[in-house]
Amino acid sequence: MISEYKQQLTLRWADLDPNAHVRHSVYYDFGASLRVDYFTAYGVTFDAMAEHCIGPVLFREEAVFRHEIRFGDRLWMNLLVTRLRRDGARFSFRHELFRDDGIRCAVLHVDGAWIDTSLRKLTIPPDFAREMLESAPRSADFEWSEGEKKQG
Repeated sequence: MISEYKQQLTLRWADLDPNAHVRHSVYYDFGASLRVDYFTAYGVTFDAMAEHCIGPVLFREEAVFRHEIRFGDRLWMNLLVTRLRRDGARFSFRHELFRDDGIRCAVLHVDGAWIDTSLRKLTIPPDFAREMLESAPRSADFEWSEGEKKQG
């Protein structure tokens, strides 16, 4: 298992709103880029997903804003798996965005799954994608999920 995955982030002038605050959508873009970079670094590339007709989809993405970020702040964001179904079909991530002074500025929560891009239905991913998620850094409150029970 990987103990830590994080990246340094760079704010652009275009990331700011008229109040000189970071636009809310920028936080989500940072999280999405970090996840794609992690997937790619550990073998779940765009080519591999296309070959296996799979792709990640999100059910929920939520940001909690804690402290202001100013243009010029040095930032970094981490990736933690908080919940994972044993077959890898469903996953949850938490991203924490920190300033270089150690202040946690935002927390993102993401719940997702895998889709079969040919059938347009949720699916269980191939082993290489499940193994990538299983080896990801885990949060202290990580839990295994056994799946949803169907109502009937």
